[in-house]
Amino acid sequence: MAVRCGIVGLPNVGKSTIFNALTAAGAEMANYPFCTIEPNQGTVAVNDPRLDTLSQLVRSKRTIPTVMEFLDIAGLVRGASKGEGLGNQFLGHIRQVEAVAHVVRCFIDDDITHVHDRVDPVRDIEIIDTELMLADLASLEKRHKTIVQKARFGDKEAKDLVTLYETLMEGLNAGVPARRQNLSAADRLAIRDLFLLTAKPVLYVCNVSEAEVSTAQQPGAHPLVDAVRTVAAAEGAGVVAICGTIEAEIAELNQAERLLFLADLGLTESGLDRLVHSAYHLLGLMTYFTAGPQETRAWTIPQGSTAYDAAGAIHSDFQRGFIRAEVIAYADYIASGGEPGAKEKGLLRVEGRDYLVVDGDVMHFRFNV
Repeated sequence: MAVRCGIVGLPNVGKSTIFNALTAAGAEMANYPFCTIEPNQGTVAVNDPRLDTLSQLVRSKRTIPTVMEFLDIAGLVRGASKGEGLGNQFLGHIRQVEAVAHVVRCFIDDDITHVHDRVDPVRDIEIIDTELMLADLASLEKRHKTIVQKARFGDKEAKDLVTLYETLMEGLNAGVPARRQNLSAADRLAIRDLFLLTAKPVLYVCNVSEAEVSTAQQPGAHPLVDAVRTVAAAEGAGVVAICGTIEAEIAELNQAERLLFLADLGLTESGLDRLVHSAYHLLGLMTYFTAGPQETRAWTIPQGSTAYDAAGAIHSDFQRGFIRAEVIAYADYIASGGEPGAKEKGLLRVEGRDYLVVDGDVMHFRFNV
């Protein structure tokens, strides 16, 4: 299950630099607006040390991580909802993704132009939110007219939708994105086919200077990043502070060199790893593993998934013919030296289709089709 995350922001905030470091896809970078026109796409492994530990333990021939797909989408400007810049094209690309990584410029550099002449991350966030809300309003107003007609003929489902749409439009007109309108799970399901831009979960990525990358990790030490943290706290969003240029350098190093480089900066994990992990958890995802001599693999499933759901992540046949799942907790698997040791200690459990999978479970499915 590859999840798509769109990298968005105003022009010249460092989106393509960060995307290149993430994916080594070689997106063009330049100091002028709309350098990125078509979205660049890259697949990124979700770095999980547990996977490598499992693979080494069972001596697998192949190790396959779980992945996320990132799209570098053209910079947005004021008026995009009315077609300014690459507005309509940009907004269409955002509708394709499940989450948004909103890159915000939090560094001062006179050599890199800012489309609004002054670095102000809160204003920049408000510009993009406003354009996305205006686009969502247009979508809702168009659908609202159709649903009202159905409601007039007594369609109960349509009546409920009219109420929901009007509540959403009222909130958007008041400047509240859909993701901050306390929608229930049923409400989210009801509007899923609208692909509302402001309903998507957001991770704010603060692009800071090389000199400030360490201090930016500490709340209270970087005013621009702290301003973004305040915005994020109001809506329950995540924040990651990274330096795009440093991450581009790190991407060129091997693992040993990378660790030394990070240590010199006083960091234990690259900003890009933090970005990927934050985006992964933002979407409420978790990982379970399958392990054997041929292949050790990480599988992505939503939190709260059952063993039956997890089986379907591998193949529909596993789900259709599900008999049982043999489960070993990751810590027990490692401490026991693998499956035989876990069996010997009575740590292998046989679970049915309704078992709620725990992040890190090592699973083997029995099925018959």
